[in-house]
Amino acid sequence: MKLAGQLRPIVAALTVLTATACAAQAEEANDYPTSARAEYVYGCMKANGESRQSIEQCSCSIDVVASIMPYQRYVTAEAALSMSQVRGNLGVQFRTSEQANSAVNDLRRAQAEAEVRCF
Repeated sequence: MKLAGQLRPIVAALTVLTATACAAQAEEANDYPTSARAEYVYGCMKANGESRQSIEQCSCSIDVVASIMPYQRYVTAEAALSMSQVRGNLGVQFRTSEQANSAVNDLRRAQAEAEVRCF
């Protein structure tokens, strides 16, 4: 009986630790804000037709991208893509930067995987 009484606090502590770890993992997997997901789906639908099927495919696509690359890397890639459209010296810096190109390539690979899984 004494052993069971001594194990209760240990079991309770382990339960709390496990729940905290699971919550942290879920948070990491869903670190994209809703507005970023909505913007992606909107752009994807514009490119793929504005139908019910495209909503489902584009929603699936951002979920796949989010599962492959962290949100900060996604932001870097999106900024690099946007800034590379700027003419002049500023745009050249983004088109020739190794970091920017690496982030864009990561995004393109994630989108290719999403294309395979969702479309």
